Order: sequence, then structure tokens, then C-alpha cells
Amino acid sequence: MSDTVDSKTFGGAAEVEAEKAYSHVEHAPNLDETAKVADYKADAIEAENVEHNMGVLEAVRAYPMASFWAFIMSFTIIMESYDVFLIGNFIALPAFANKYGVYDPGTDKYVIEPKWQSALQVSGQLGALIGVFLAGPLTSRIGYRWATLTGLMLLNAFIFIFYFGDSLPVYFVAQLLEGLPWGIFIANAPAYCSEIVPIKLRAPATQMLQMFWAIGSIIVGAVTYRYNSRLDDAAFRIPIAIQWMFPTPLAILIFCAPESPWWLVRKGRLEEAAHSIGRLGRKSTMKPGESVAMMRRVIELETSNKPPSHVELFKGTDLYRTLIVCGVYLAQNLTGNLIANQAVYFFEQAGVSVNTAFALGLITSALQMIFVMLSWILTTYLGRRTIYLWGSAFNVVLLVALGIAASCGLSNAASLAQASLGLIISVLFTLGPAPASWVIIGETSAIRLRPLTTGMGRAAYYIVEIPCIFLGSYMLNPTGGNLGGKCGYVWGATGLLCLITAYFFLPEMKGLSYREIDILFKRRIPARKWKEEVVDVQDDE
Repeated sequence: MSDTVDSKTFGGAAEVEAEKAYSHVEHAPNLDETAKVADYKADAIEAENVEHNMGVLEAVRAYPMASFWAFIMSFTIIMESYDVFLIGNFIALPAFANKYGVYDPGTDKYVIEPKWQSALQVSGQLGALIGVFLAGPLTSRIGYRWATLTGLMLLNAFIFIFYFGDSLPVYFVAQLLEGLPWGIFIANAPAYCSEIVPIKLRAPATQMLQMFWAIGSIIVGAVTYRYNSRLDDAAFRIPIAIQWMFPTPLAILIFCAPESPWWLVRKGRLEEAAHSIGRLGRKSTMKPGESVAMMRRVIELETSNKPPSHVELFKGTDLYRTLIVCGVYLAQNLTGNLIANQAVYFFEQAGVSVNTAFALGLITSALQMIFVMLSWILTTYLGRRTIYLWGSAFNVVLLVALGIAASCGLSNAASLAQASLGLIISVLFTLGPAPASWVIIGETSAIRLRPLTTGMGRAAYYIVEIPCIFLGSYMLNPTGGNLGGKCGYVWGATGLLCLITAYFFLPEMKGLSYREIDILFKRRIPARKWKEEVVDVQDDE
């Protein structure tokens, strides 16, 4: 393995020595780099069967630290969420609009020009687009921990530019730079979370990402609600400064976190992988050597003499897997998610007062967090495909209803109907399509190509989001399209297209091990027939 040597420097010799105890207890072939699949296959089958037979609560009890470290890694998403919602709220913030906006005679208010609305909201996404392409090769080389630590330290520095900036162009550059580490976080978090937990915890572990996205918006909503009545610079400087709360404490925790054992096995660092597994669960009930054997068996299915590259994402069955990840990611922008991201501004354009708009935005964010927790149960027991398809279908119906409400003329009842539907759409999105998509993203890609695939998928998200932000801002802005709730027609149409595509191409991966997922993709089983196909525990192809 050519890239094994490159990454040795990022491990501790002490960990290797400490882990030698395992090799005396476990079957020797499991941690022997020269062993053949037949030598450790029995232990690999045993480890996979143990995971299949675990219940959800049993898995939590067996892997308490895996749940904790998935929680910590998911926390990094708060920083992108906070900033995305912060910029959206700044556009509706009177102090910010008065200082950097232009006077609109129609509303007798200062508003940020549509071009700057879009530019500010798109700048972070442009940076993140670059960041996700950097994340894949960086993570493949130095691992999830060190790549994430690099992003956290960069973010600390870039916040200074945002805080001390005093013009819209400077804010644009600051957001562009902050986007670079966001790209690393968003590419790495779902992959890391899905790799460190057993099968039954993959759904709740990856769905925590959506919960932290909601928490980020809650913090923003609370802070901007508190300061929206102020007309001085503190109204937006203090919310910017609050960003410094996150990177340093998270960096300390991430430094203490174990590296993904799957990444370590890919690098041939089997002793360290066994030690990492030991840190994720209760040692009294775990057999790290058997878990390493299970990982080796899966990685052997994906063996290649070439180092992972973006070109491989578009070859053979990996192309299908890449398209699923990209499709699920970009669909988030085409099914009304931008209404959630611009909730406060949407409520204002629906005709409610500034204070009420900020209060509704805060309520929306709080409800989103609660509904994400409910989605853990639904996705775990009903499956990813089921929740994704039904959630998307309800979303399309509600978006069309929003457009109809906005077409009923100007009245207090119509404004309330639009605001209510906007809130319901934003909340129900976090019960079905949004959290289910994180699980799908974490499970679909090949282990060997996972950092690259999740990065490519998020890149697709940003590539679609950028023009959608311009379109969304134009549709809502009174100096632009001034469509208000009629934008529901547009997002309803794109949402319907995404729903139809998912119905034909999105498979159900609930309860499947990574070996079974690999084999089903290689067998080219149609997405709607995955539940009917049986993969024997002895199968390696």
C-alpha cells in the first residue's frame, strides 16, 4: 500500500505499543498484514453477525464512546449552520440594513440590494465548495482527526477578518475564507460518524448532523432576536464574535478523539485500528481483533493498486454510488430548504412584523431540533428510502399549498397562511428528507473512496445552492421578483422532480453491513429490489 508510509507520522508509537496486548489475546491473523482473507474470514463473519444481532439500545450500551465521539464530530456542523443562518438574519436585521443597504421607497425602509444579498449568502458556499475538494485528498492522507483540527485552527483565524470588517466586500471575502474549513467539516463529519458506530447506530449518529444544524440556527435566532432592536454596530458585531465560542474547545476534544478504525485499516495500521476500536466501546464486551477482521474483509473487496482519486468516483458501480450521494445532497436545495435557511426574511416578506419574524424564526429552529430527534426513531425502524420518499412527497404538497396561499391576494389571513406554511415546511423538512439524507450520504460510498465521495456530494450541493440562492433572493426581495410565498410553485416543481428520481434510483440500506452494501452495488440490483435480495454471510462477491 503506497500511501501507508505517508501517514505513519500521524500516529503515536505509544498507541502501537499499547495495542500489542490485543494481538496476544485475539487471533493473530486478524492483525497480521500478510494474512489472507481465508485466515481471518471466520472472525470477520462473527463480528458482522454480532453487529446485525444488536438492538439499538444494546449498541448504545456496547459502544458508549462511539456515540460520544460521533456527537463531538457532528458538533463541527454548528459553525457552518450558525454562519449560514447569521448571514440570512443579517439581511433582515435593521441595524445591518441601515448601515449597508439602500433606501426602498416602496417599503420606506433600508434594504440590502439583491446582488449583495446573494453575494453574501453565496460567499461562504463558494469557500466551502473549494474546501470539500481539499477535504477528500487531505483526509485520505492524514486522517479525519488531523484534517478536522486543521479546519478548526483556520476558522479561528478567519473569524478575525469577519469581525473587524466594515464593508460588504470585506464580509464577502471573510465568508469565502470561512467556507474553506466548513467544507472540511461537512465532508468529514458524516463519513467519520458512520465509520465509528455499529450498524444499528449509523442512522442516529449521522442524523445528529441535522440536529446540530438546527442548534446552530437556534443560537443565531436567539442572539439576533436579542439584538434586532439595537440600531448600532453591536447588533451584528456581537453575533459575529460568538463564533469564537466553538473552534478551540472542539479542537481540544477532536485532538483526544480516536481516529476512524476504517481509515487506519485502509492504511494498513492494524494494531492502531484495534486500539481505536477498543476506545469506542466497552472492552469487557468487545473483541477488537474480530472487528478489524471484518473491516479488512470489506476493504479487500475494494482493493486497488492505485491510490484513491476523484476519477474513480465516475467509473463502474462507484459512478452510481457517487450519483446517489450527489443527488441526495443537491436535492436539499431543490425541495424548499432555502425557505428554512431564509426563514426570518421569508416571514417578513409574507407580511409579518420584524419582531414576529425573528420570533417565528427562533420557533422554527427549536421545532426543527425536536423533529430531528423524532426522525431518529423513524429512520432507524422504517428505513431511509421510506422516510425520504414519503417526506419528500409531503414536502411537495405543502410547497404547492404555499404557492396557492400566496395567490389569494393581500390580506391578513393570506399572510398568516403563508407564514404558517413556511414554518411547517421548514419543520417537516427536518423530520423526513433532511435527516434521512445524512444517513444515505454516510452509508452509500465505498469505504476506500468515502472521503472523496462525501466531498464530491457536498460540492454538488454547493454548485446547485449557489444559483438557487441568487434565485431565492430575487424571488423574495421586494425590489426583485417580489413573489413571496409564490416561490412555493417553483420549489414544488423541482421537489417533484427530485422525488421521482429518488423513487427509481434510491435503494434501502437499512440494517445492511458495508460488505452487503458493496456486494449489492456490484450485483447491480435495481434500487426498488434491494429488500428482496439476500446476501449470504459467506459471500465476498
